[in-house]
Amino acid sequence: MNRRNFMLATPTAALGSLILPSTSVAAPVAVHNNTQLLPRRGKGPRIVICGGGWGGMTAARHLVRLIPNADVVLLERNPTFWSGPMSNKWLIDIVNTDFLNHDMLAPAIKYGYTLVNTEVTAFERDKKIVRTTQGAISYDYLILSGGIRNAYDAWFGNDLHAAEYTRQHFPNAYIPNAEMFALKNKLKAFKGGTIVMTLPPPPHRCPPSPYERACLMAWHIKHNKIPGKIIILDPKPKIAPIGEGYRAAFEELYPDIITHVPNAVVREVDPFNKRIKTAAGDFDFDDAVLMPPHQAADMVWHAGLIGTDPDGKPTGWADMHPRLYTARSDQDVYIVGDSMGFISDQFGHYPKSAHVAHAIAKIVAQNIAERVAGKDVVPVLPDNLCYMMVNGDPQEEISVKFEYEVDPSGKVLQTQIDMDVRTSDLVQEDFQWIKSRFNDFL
Repeated sequence: MNRRNFMLATPTAALGSLILPSTSVAAPVAVHNNTQLLPRRGKGPRIVICGGGWGGMTAARHLVRLIPNADVVLLERNPTFWSGPMSNKWLIDIVNTDFLNHDMLAPAIKYGYTLVNTEVTAFERDKKIVRTTQGAISYDYLILSGGIRNAYDAWFGNDLHAAEYTRQHFPNAYIPNAEMFALKNKLKAFKGGTIVMTLPPPPHRCPPSPYERACLMAWHIKHNKIPGKIIILDPKPKIAPIGEGYRAAFEELYPDIITHVPNAVVREVDPFNKRIKTAAGDFDFDDAVLMPPHQAADMVWHAGLIGTDPDGKPTGWADMHPRLYTARSDQDVYIVGDSMGFISDQFGHYPKSAHVAHAIAKIVAQNIAERVAGKDVVPVLPDNLCYMMVNGDPQEEISVKFEYEVDPSGKVLQTQIDMDVRTSDLVQEDFQWIKSRFNDFL
């Protein structure tokens, strides 16, 4: 009997011929494939949300508001909520850890949904079941809000050692986990040399944020008089979005620190010898922030909801209705946030930002409420707004806004508005923006 079977066996079988005395404490029920995670509560529909980030927590809060008798269950593996927005500012201590890191149980109690800290392991969509490390849970509607995955396999194939070595030694900290603290500690300990920062090819999480990170790391280097440089390897032909604002910041604030290299599509990464080969040349580094391509969260792959291109290859993103946010193959499954797939041939994907995740989550909650009430679902468009700090002293920011409309053919169109002039007024707007969102779902 192997260790797994031993742990799952009944007490008598596991202990062989040893008989437990009648006065002993009963052993806990082993978690097995058919263990039920939670009994249903109330007479309304059960809505299970996988992923407790900006999108998942917002959806949970507004589903309870719109469908008071619904049994809303949020599944999240992390014990606390960690905000990606403002995390670049946290790297240089503009905000403290308490500003980003929040209790998740208090909002669940306040708004009336159930929070379960567990890992999602599988989906049986034909049976409307989600399987987790703590058991199975059934649903009527399912929302997937898992964010992104780092697609290291695009660089290393099946070389798991190289992928894990890269993650540990050159963390990109684009998924809330221990990498956030690792990157901050790395920056604080940096004494000099060349830092290479790779940018993922579009679409990727929060498109302007890698440039913001480069600016704030450069400000730290400049402020502390560290003999260091940052090389940004950008696969795009130019800085985008907020191109003029970032170009001005690079040239006016950090001309001796930041070098932006366009068309630097990564061809090979050698983390052991600290060398990267790109279409724009080869680069050696002393340290690095290595961001591989981004894809939809693992849960979307496990649910079998990844789209395919005309050649039958995975797109890496959810195959979904661009106006209703449901999976094309399953109208009872919704995708919210960064995992969302193709929207329009004019601009491709919605920006994979917290603002969009929050907006789509509220729209999806409304759509589900309309379905439960037997009403026609009214398609609604989101908007997007991003603020980016480029200078630490004085604190100055730039920003970008996206507006959406539908043309007569039904295609979604995007208008981008860059605010390239860095000002302190945008810093105030930034903090007002995030506090209003935190007040909504936290």
